[in-house]
Amino acid sequence: MAVGVVAAATEGLHAPVRTKLESTMIIVTGSFVAKENHLADALALSLEHVRRSRAEHGCISHAVHQDAENPSRLVFVEEWSDQAALAAHFAVPASRTFAKAINELAIEAPKLNVFEAKRVSI
Repeated sequence: MAVGVVAAATEGLHAPVRTKLESTMIIVTGSFVAKENHLADALALSLEHVRRSRAEHGCISHAVHQDAENPSRLVFVEEWSDQAALAAHFAVPASRTFAKAINELAIEAPKLNVFEAKRVSI
């Protein structure tokens, strides 16, 4: 009988349609600590970078935050529609220029993490 109920419930249905809620996205987190006396320059470059990046195809969100415990630490949180959009972002000459500039202003190599995530409801 359980089989009959399942068959009746699914009869005439097509493959599930993938909704925005079920879609995966790419999440990027990154951070660096600016050298002493270089925070203002690092923050200005970072704001310019995130504002430019938000206009790129596949960018869902892109933000920079200043750490409340260490104000010299800037933290980036990005959401991209897919890996191809992120790869295109990394290929933009202005993104490469930003990365080089930040490396010069940071006390050590910036940290970068990339995740593939699926939105879930709670």
